[in-house]
Amino acid sequence: MRNVFKTGDGYFLSGDLLKIDADGNFYFVDRIGDTYRWKGENVATGEVEAVIKEFPGIREVNVYGVAMPNTSGRAGMASMTIDDSFDIKKFYQYTHEKLPSYAVPLFIRITKEIEVTGTLKHLKSTKRNEGFDPKIVKDPLYYRDTKNEKNYIPVTDEVFHKIMGEDHSKL
Repeated sequence: MRNVFKTGDGYFLSGDLLKIDADGNFYFVDRIGDTYRWKGENVATGEVEAVIKEFPGIREVNVYGVAMPNTSGRAGMASMTIDDSFDIKKFYQYTHEKLPSYAVPLFIRITKEIEVTGTLKHLKSTKRNEGFDPKIVKDPLYYRDTKNEKNYIPVTDEVFHKIMGEDHSKL
């Protein structure tokens, strides 16, 4: 990036958040994009991923926040590769028991593989921008229905439009 703070300066956008002390030393703080805010809480994606990875049938997981209508934060989405032993109903209950309510993924995306960057980190920005629109996301998508089904339900066009019209401030 050029001309950020003054004309002629140059910066490399790494995605890392650093701080600088009075002596000019840099210190790593966090990865930008590895946290999101939901229900007024900061959610650390690595912590959610660690809990989800322990569930039977999950081979790999990538957690990130996606924009939701009528909210000021981002809802959690877990993009996962699974095997045949994965049970979505048991996963619903497991995440309810093991994670704080604000950290439970509202959406699940089942993928054949987790995409990575050139430095082998999970690709989050592209996935985050795709959101949960079934017209954009071609992978199977599921929504955490806490009111009726008490399960993750497929995100169809009808479900998508219902989600887009709801007030999510109470979720």
